[in-house]
Amino acid sequence: MRRFWFYFLVIVLVSGCAPSKKAIREPLREQGSDYLINKLKNNELKFNTLTAKFSATYYRNRKKTSISGQLRIKRDSSIWISITPMLGIEMARFMLTPDSIKYLNRINSTFLLKDFKYINQLLNKTMDFDMAQAFLTGNDFSLYENNSFRASVDNHTYKLNTINRRKLKRFVRRSEEDISIPLQSIWLDPDQFKITKVVLKEAERDSRKFSAEYSGFELINGQYMPHSIDYRIETDKDKVRIKIDFSKIQLGNTISLPFTIPDSYKEMKNFTIK
Repeated sequence: MRRFWFYFLVIVLVSGCAPSKKAIREPLREQGSDYLINKLKNNELKFNTLTAKFSATYYRNRKKTSISGQLRIKRDSSIWISITPMLGIEMARFMLTPDSIKYLNRINSTFLLKDFKYINQLLNKTMDFDMAQAFLTGNDFSLYENNSFRASVDNHTYKLNTINRRKLKRFVRRSEEDISIPLQSIWLDPDQFKITKVVLKEAERDSRKFSAEYSGFELINGQYMPHSIDYRIETDKDKVRIKIDFSKIQLGNTISLPFTIPDSYKEMKNFTIK
């Protein structure tokens, strides 16, 4: 169970029907990367706050676990997640900020407080808050350069590929090293120019891969947002899949992000994986 919470958090860091597509009878016209990036950015989900309920199914080693919960995001500031089993009693709570990670375990009455680089130590991989926010909303990373993409057409979708995509220097924190994404591929729907799939891979480890597929796009306040996300993490030793379905999505509402640690809770030194 602890491994489940860990992988759920990793996927937050590293959350129906297919988007309405017109019948494509002729091959897509090839477009340049600048054109596709501009279309992507213009059609991204724009919000100040986002709230949603979710149900999630976790698959690992032929085992299946189902949970539900709530997601609240204050753009570029905080990601708040409350996790419950199907009975509706909160089991865990996460709070992510650009600088920190906070975790409450209601079952064991424990808590964890760490800075964000703790996640990178666990993963042996560089992640940041911007990536976590993008993976949950179906947006592209906003703090990374866009001038190294190459465009192509792949099975009636547009595809963007890049190698060594770097974080813009003005957003690199003092505690961070030179940050880049080794290999990234993005697939775009040719009608709404929304991301339908994104893949990140290690340049030196072909077996280590993270992917997210987005579907069930519906209009929320005039903007398309995916209601279903299918995450997969593949390493040399492990394969993990988490499918998330959102409901009751709302944008722009006033939100609260409660996170109080009871005096009786004991601090965890590390996020133990078993």
